[in-house]
Amino acid sequence: MPRYLIITEKPSARKNFAKALGGQRGHLADYDFELTNLRGHLMTLKEPEQQVSADLKDKYASWKLKDLPWNLSDLSWKRTYIKAYNSRSKRTESTKKIIDELKSQAKNADGLIIATDTDPSGEGDLLAWEAIDAIQWQGPVFRATFTDESSKSLINALTHLQPIESKATHSAYQKGLARNKWDFASMQLTRAATTLTKKEGYPIVSRQGRLKSAMLLRIYQQLQAIQNYVKVPYFEYRVKDDKGNIYARKVDAKAETVPFRYPSEAALKDNEHFNEQSAVQEDSRKNKVTRPPKLLDLSSLSAILAKEGFRAKEVLATYQKLYEAQIVSYPRTEDKTITKEQFNDMLPLVDKIAAVVHADSSQLTHRTPRPTHVQDKGAHGANRPGPKVPTSLDSLRSYGPSAQRIYQVLGKNFLAMFAEDYRYQQVIGSLVDYPAFKTTVNTPIVMGWKQIYDDQNADQESETTTKQLGTTGHLFVYEGQNPKPATPTWKWLKTFLEKYNIGTGATRTSTYGELSSGQKAYIQDKKGKIILTNDGIAVAIMAQNTWLAHPKTTKRVFDIFDQVGKFEMTADQALDSIVKTVDHDIPVMAENAKLLKQALGEPKKRTRKKVAPKDKITGIWRGQDVTFTSEFSGHKFTPEEVQALLNDQTISFRAKSKRGKVLNISGKLANQVYRKRKYVGFKPEFK
Repeated sequence: MPRYLIITEKPSARKNFAKALGGQRGHLADYDFELTNLRGHLMTLKEPEQQVSADLKDKYASWKLKDLPWNLSDLSWKRTYIKAYNSRSKRTESTKKIIDELKSQAKNADGLIIATDTDPSGEGDLLAWEAIDAIQWQGPVFRATFTDESSKSLINALTHLQPIESKATHSAYQKGLARNKWDFASMQLTRAATTLTKKEGYPIVSRQGRLKSAMLLRIYQQLQAIQNYVKVPYFEYRVKDDKGNIYARKVDAKAETVPFRYPSEAALKDNEHFNEQSAVQEDSRKNKVTRPPKLLDLSSLSAILAKEGFRAKEVLATYQKLYEAQIVSYPRTEDKTITKEQFNDMLPLVDKIAAVVHADSSQLTHRTPRPTHVQDKGAHGANRPGPKVPTSLDSLRSYGPSAQRIYQVLGKNFLAMFAEDYRYQQVIGSLVDYPAFKTTVNTPIVMGWKQIYDDQNADQESETTTKQLGTTGHLFVYEGQNPKPATPTWKWLKTFLEKYNIGTGATRTSTYGELSSGQKAYIQDKKGKIILTNDGIAVAIMAQNTWLAHPKTTKRVFDIFDQVGKFEMTADQALDSIVKTVDHDIPVMAENAKLLKQALGEPKKRTRKKVAPKDKITGIWRGQDVTFTSEFSGHKFTPEEVQALLNDQTISFRAKSKRGKVLNISGKLANQVYRKRKYVGFKPEFK
């Protein structure tokens, strides 16, 4: 009986697997199993200078323009352990310990099962293979592909394992690898932009990236459009009937000018003449239907909550906790629909979910799959409530500030598909004397899903309390103006990213959260409304006219990654696009840097604090004249200690660290090097 080690992505996932399988160890199908977990990525690509030969190290460590661009064939693409500061233990920790534990567990296994997230980017497969390579595993590897972390999905995946011949034939891994290498190579543009920005006097790190640059540049362009907006009034005739309906002529959106609009009221009256009033006629009367809105992704959800003051970073973190508890579905999905099996799994939970989110169950009468929402495609399925229904919204408080609203909005959006269609009557009327003047009246007949969910992510047909047309229309002069550019909001930005298919809902949300958080934030988000910080403006200016920030570039790059996943090109061949992007963008950024002062003003002059020079001691040490500092860590050497040091002896004394900790220090004089400068000074001996 073979023994397989099941590798999950994180501790919470391992716990869900253990719950589904009845323990950490056991038997399933035709094999015995043991569970283990990673903690996301355990390995990372080494710094560029650590991936090249010794003679190239200085070039690849440099941020200077003369050392860019790189020759990617110089890189070994080797990985190393990830080191990070642990705020709990107050120390820097390495992932080597987890790798060593995995290697120890794998010794007794006949095969490894990759059970990391099956996300469309291939990241789950990439991080699994990083760990498998790190333990130098040579045995069989299998893939368990699951749609969510419900017991049914996990057991089904683990009983239908897919053998992986090698990394070279593993499409999801190759796709993830291509993306990983591409993004690593794009680091060159951050170095170039930062160097050029600092050269102009602005000491910031100009982080450039496929999604970051596109987002910041689009925001900047919109803010510039608002700043440069000039009101241009126009005048036209419209008609208002005795029921309050407004009649107007149709505007051709493609036309450069509107023939019946004039720059002044006088010009209007000189050129057009109509009767002061006209009878109204009904042109058509139709019953129309609107289906329930599509299921939300994370960026749409966070955009709704942003207007209530919830930040994207917090929404993403809270959603992840809810997912790990199986209260909501997988976050990083690209699916817009759910499968029939997922629909059937959720059907028994509809009334329970409705009770939690305070939706009227009597309105949820459409209990069969809708073709618009349920299709036999995808993997994880669209974002929706999970298999575990909470007892109440109040019970979710411990998961995070936005937990209740996440579940309420997500739940009602999901329940909308179980309500009937919204039905309304649309009446189109016109003037008898001037049929070109038309109005539309939409009157609700059946509210349907609108009684369950308020769709804030789409413009629905306007509803009106007017149930009929008037009888007579009266002419009036309408003053309008050219449309003012919309204020940037998270919803507005999300719509732009969706239009060009840039990133998944979760990626958009996490990137937006990153850009709007911390002391060095590029974005300030005030209940969904966006402005750029000075740093954000600088980064956006540097991104102007670059390929990296162009929406079509991102789409093309994702198409390339898909081609790698289909084995239509290799991961290394995919890097040709980043090579061309870097070659194009560095000269463009050099020109952009000249625009920074105009946008940001003169940079602040940096004044260096004057440091009082330390006293020096001169003497003979090892037969040569030397000069060294007369103190160390706040301790001033006594005449006796000075003589001992010159005699090449070790001295000991007590001193304080910068944090005030008392230290017992021993040491002697030694030849040392600081920033390539050789000097003689006191060198402590650390045991």
